[in-house]
This record gives sequence, structure tokens and C-alpha cells, in this order.
Amino acid sequence: MTHPAVRLVAISDQPLSVVDVLDSLDDPTAGGLVLFVGRVRDHDHGHGVTGLSYSAHPTALDQLQAVCDRVAQEYDVTGVAAVHRVGDLAIGDLAVVIATTSGHRGSSFEASRALIDTLKAEVPIWKHQLFIDGTDEWVGSP
Repeated sequence: MTHPAVRLVAISDQPLSVVDVLDSLDDPTAGGLVLFVGRVRDHDHGHGVTGLSYSAHPTALDQLQAVCDRVAQEYDVTGVAAVHRVGDLAIGDLAVVIATTSGHRGSSFEASRALIDTLKAEVPIWKHQLFIDGTDEWVGSP
């Protein structure tokens, strides 16, 4: 069952919108809002990156929902949102956007950190990086 504080959960092959995430969390009781935006960078562990692709397991959306529900239940938040991109992404594209709201900033900072860390650890979304030297690497795959 979805926790009432969970406002937006999505996995999309379309460009992500920070505005959509912020709009989903509009709440006059929320004094704190913490937003994290993960972007595709041009390097990883000393290797130049030319682009990457994200793939999601068919259960990824359900697992992302479960992570959001757990964060909403464990932290004193009024809103939770998480969206992740799949497909081919270029340098600078948004890969993930998460945010939480709460009455005070401290709860939102704690909840947002838990949300992104748990998402990365538990949701089966895999990254295939392409390097400048022609090599590639799968990250987060089983």
C-alpha cells in the first residue's frame, strides 16, 4: 500500500523534469525541501565517459515504490518523490531526481540521503557506461 506522503514515483525513458518533482511536493506545511539531482558526468574512476545507458528490471518500479514508502514511514516527512531515467543518456542529462519535504529541514536532509542511498542499493536499475577509449562497463548489475 502506498504511503500518503509518497507523491511521485516513476521510471521514464523521457527527459526528467525537476519542476515536475517540485510541483508534486507542493505543500504549505512543508518548511523544508531537499532535492538531489543526479546527472551524467564525463568521467568515472579516471576514465573519460562518452555516454551511458540505463536498463531497469521489470520489477524496478515496484521496488522504487517500496523504497519511497519505507522512507516515508521511517522519516518525519510530508512528501517523497523519486524519478529515474532509463535508455540512452548523454553527458549532462538528468539520470535521477529525488526530493523530500518536511516541517523542518533536518528531516528532509536525512530522508533524502536515505532515499537516494537506498534507491542506488536496492532498485534494479543498471548502468552501462561507454568510455572514450572504446571500452565499456556495467555498473550495479547482478
